[in-house]
Amino acid sequence: MDCCGTLDDKRNYDLAVIGAGSAGFSAAITASEEGAQVALIGHGVIGGTCVNVGCVPSKNLIRAVETLHRSRAASHFAGLHAEAGITDWAALISQKDELIANLRQTKYVDLLPHYNGIAYVEGQARLSEGGVTVNGRLVKAPKVIVAAGARPSVPPIPGIEDIEFLTSTTALDLTELPASLLVVGGGFVGAELAQVFARAGVKVTIVCRSRLLPASEPEIAEALSRFLQDEGITLNCGVAYQFCRQTTNGVALCVRQGDREEVIEAEKVLIATGRTPNTEGLGLPEAGIETHGNGGIQIDDRMRTTRTGVYAAGDVTGRDQFVYMAAYGAKIAARNALDGDALVYDNKAMPAVVFTDPQVASVGLTGVEAKKLGYEIKESVLPLNQVPRAIAARDTRGLIKLIAETNTDKLLGAHILAPEGADSIQTAALAIKHGITTEELGAMIFPYLTTVEGLKLAAQGFHRDTAKLSCCAG
Repeated sequence: MDCCGTLDDKRNYDLAVIGAGSAGFSAAITASEEGAQVALIGHGVIGGTCVNVGCVPSKNLIRAVETLHRSRAASHFAGLHAEAGITDWAALISQKDELIANLRQTKYVDLLPHYNGIAYVEGQARLSEGGVTVNGRLVKAPKVIVAAGARPSVPPIPGIEDIEFLTSTTALDLTELPASLLVVGGGFVGAELAQVFARAGVKVTIVCRSRLLPASEPEIAEALSRFLQDEGITLNCGVAYQFCRQTTNGVALCVRQGDREEVIEAEKVLIATGRTPNTEGLGLPEAGIETHGNGGIQIDDRMRTTRTGVYAAGDVTGRDQFVYMAAYGAKIAARNALDGDALVYDNKAMPAVVFTDPQVASVGLTGVEAKKLGYEIKESVLPLNQVPRAIAARDTRGLIKLIAETNTDKLLGAHILAPEGADSIQTAALAIKHGITTEELGAMIFPYLTTVEGLKLAAQGFHRDTAKLSCCAG
């Protein structure tokens, strides 16, 4: 399908972009706005991971089942009783699909005609001398940005090729709920989807090789583990995967922990063990473009690959796999490709959110990371039962942990576990970006009865006992 511009075999484009997801569109629009002629090459469903099979559908279902949890939590307030239940899961999935289709149309397809400098074509792209080959045609362009995205990865568990398993993509398309679900992987995708299905009434077990959210602060991982268990989710962490097999009633996975082996059975199994960059068929080796061990394309801080004139951005690089970082990196890649490599990719103040309930939001360094970089650090941990917003809401699940450099008092990292944590993390991101100290953060004016006020209290926790403060006394 050609759209908004027809590729011209005889034309020289300023830039060719491989991939029509968030990163690809960001690069193409950025370049077009700078007056460049862009060939945008899509393969698969336009819009990429986020709108089609990632952020949008998962967060839609997360919010849907959250209403069920809220009804059950009504009893936290005296005199209240509420009930909610699922009457038609297939209808919910259909509504989710309508949302996706609408956003895909309005935020991707319908945008293209507004940019005269973008010619769009669908097909498998391959790097070639002088540009990119697509559908047997050479798209001539001196600069190329690879933004081909990623897909769910499958771990090498013996027998996995013989079983029917779900991925984060197919799990979101189930029109019937299974009685039981085994989630393999304890990262953010596994944690989010496990809670979705558990709240929908499915018996859920999570198995993982280390711990839940292994990259997070230990206090946060431990607390979230307890909260998920409180909702009936079984956690089986720190195990090795031995083999899996199809059974009469579903699937079985054998795991080993020390000398003990256990076979876990469920109707369905969801593989949530990360994502694999889409680099096959691009001709990277022939082009002299090197990749990392995880398959991601190697780039420097200017988004340049190991081949002159070829850049890469987004999930295909295997790092910072968030849609907003894909768009950010793609803008830098486009401007550098056109204007001389002046811009630097900076993820020092990159916020990240896991949309479990409570939410996990973080920015900057963890304690382990800070120590590895040679910082002498201090830490402040504030339980949510000291945050007035949480007390008034009768939901004190969570904590806030801040990490600062001892000598300068500058904030290095912030980590929040709270029902509304996602909407608070950007304040910490700005503090880190602009080198604010914890004393300055603790002296700022925050609105009362907000979750973000917890950052102020946690910052004050470096210097005083916040449990002995009256409301708003700080």
